Amino acid sequence: MRADRLVSLVLLLRQRGRLSAATLARELEVSTRTVLRDIDALSAVGVPVYAERGRNGGFALLPGFQTELTGLNHDEALALLVAGSRRGAQAFGLGSALASAMLKVVDALPESHRDTAAGVAERLLIDPETDLLSRRVVAEEVPDAVVAEVRRAVFAGHKLRIRYAATGRLPQWRTVDPIGLVTVRDQGYLLATRSGEDRTYRLSRVSAAEELPEPAQRADRVDLDRAWQERGTRFRTGGDQVAVLVRVNPARREELVGTALAVRSEETDADGRLRLEVTFQDARHAEWALWQLATNAEALAPQWLRTSLRDRAAATATYYGAPA
Repeated sequence: MRADRLVSLVLLLRQRGRLSAATLARELEVSTRTVLRDIDALSAVGVPVYAERGRNGGFALLPGFQTELTGLNHDEALALLVAGSRRGAQAFGLGSALASAMLKVVDALPESHRDTAAGVAERLLIDPETDLLSRRVVAEEVPDAVVAEVRRAVFAGHKLRIRYAATGRLPQWRTVDPIGLVTVRDQGYLLATRSGEDRTYRLSRVSAAEELPEPAQRADRVDLDRAWQERGTRFRTGGDQVAVLVRVNPARREELVGTALAVRSEETDADGRLRLEVTFQDARHAEWALWQLATNAEALAPQWLRTSLRDRAAATATYYGAPA
C-alpha cells in the first residue's frame, strides 16, 4: 500500500505543481507526518523532491522529471476518465483505488494531450447526485471491510460466509458460492448460489462477510449480463405480484412504465389515452404507483385497487377540507 501511495504522491506533484504537506495529506488521506516520511523516502531513492519555505511554500519536483508509465492515446485516456467518473467503483469499495488510477491515466498521456483530456472529462457529467427536480440519488453505504471481503471471495473463487438480513427478517449467517458482482443505479448486488440454487444478495444488507478457504462450486466462465437478466425475469414473474389495467395520460406513460415491473399489453383509446395492463410487485406497490399519477391515470381493474385509491383520496379531501 505504501508503494501505491508514493506513486500517487509523485503524480500529484507532477500534475499540480507545488503542494503543501497539508494538501498532500488531505489528497492521500494520511497524516502530514506520514507525508513528510514519504517525502524523505522518495528523496532517498533519487526522486528529486525539494521543499520551498515560506508562507506559500510546499513540496515540488524538479522541472522535467518524468515517471515511467505506459502511454495512452487521447481517446483511450478520455474513455477511462469518463468511466472513472461513474460511482460503480464506490459500490464495490474501490473508490480510493479509482482515484489513484485516474492520476496515473492522466500522467500516462503525452504532455500535449494531458490538459486537453482532463478538460474534456470535466465537461461530461455521469450519474449526478440529484436529478433535475433536485431529488437526491441516494447511494447505498456498504462497509469497506465487508465489500472488500466479498470482492476477494468473488475474484479468488472461494466460498463466502455472509451475515445477511433479508427483507423483514433478522440477520442470519449463510455460506454461499459467489459468482459475480453487479451494480445498478448505485446499488450493489452479489450473484451467488446456495446449495445449488441461484441467489441474489443486496450488498447493503450484508453486515459481515468472511472469505473461506474452500473453493466455490461454480463454472469457470460466466456471462453476468445473461445471469442478471434471467434473475430479473424470475423476480418479475414471482412473488405476490398483481396485474393492473390502467388508463394513463400519454405524457405520463414513461413514469408509469418506469415504476411497473412489466407491461403485458398496450393500446390507445378513442380519446387518445393509453390503456395498459401492467404488473406490480404487490398491492402496496400498485397503490403507490397509481397515487403518484393522481388524475393522470385511472385504475380500471382490479376493483380493490379502485376502492383503495378512492378511500385514500376521500381521506385526503376530508383532511384538507377543514380550515388549517
